[in-house]
Amino acid sequence: MTPDEQQLAKPPRARVSDADLPAPEPEPRQKDYLSGFLAQKPAEQPVGEPGGQMYDAVIEALKDIFDPEIPVNIYDLGLIYGVDVTADADVAITMTLTTPHCPVAETMPGEIEMRVGALPGVRDAQVNVTWDPPWDPSKMTDEARLELGML
Repeated sequence: MTPDEQQLAKPPRARVSDADLPAPEPEPRQKDYLSGFLAQKPAEQPVGEPGGQMYDAVIEALKDIFDPEIPVNIYDLGLIYGVDVTADADVAITMTLTTPHCPVAETMPGEIEMRVGALPGVRDAQVNVTWDPPWDPSKMTDEARLELGML
C-alpha cells in the first residue's frame, strides 16, 4: 500500500460479539419528575392582590368605563394609577383625569365608585383623584394607542 492508500484506509469496525464484557443491566426508570409538579395545587392568590379574583374584577369593571371625549376605557387610557383591595373587601382607587378642566371631573369619580361598589363582594369603594404626576399620553397602553391611531 502506498502512503496515500494507508491514510484513506477505513479502520476496522467494532462488533458487539468482539466484546468480552457482559451487557450492563438496564437501570430502573426514574420516576417522572413532572408527576409531583403536576399533582401540586396552585397557591391561593390573595383576593386583593394582582391576579386575585377581587382585584381582577375591579380592573374589568374599570375597563368598562369610557372617557366621554376619547373612545378608550379609563384603564387603558392610563388614568388609573393604583387599585388597592383590603382583606375586608374595601377598594381604594387612585386616579387622575386627562386635564383638571375635564368636563367629567365632578362626575367620573362618583361613577367609578358606584360601578366598583356594585361588584359582588365589595364592601366599600373610594376614588382618590390626584394630579401628581400629571397624565400624559405615554401612560396609555398599546391597545389604547392602536385604537386612537397613534401606533
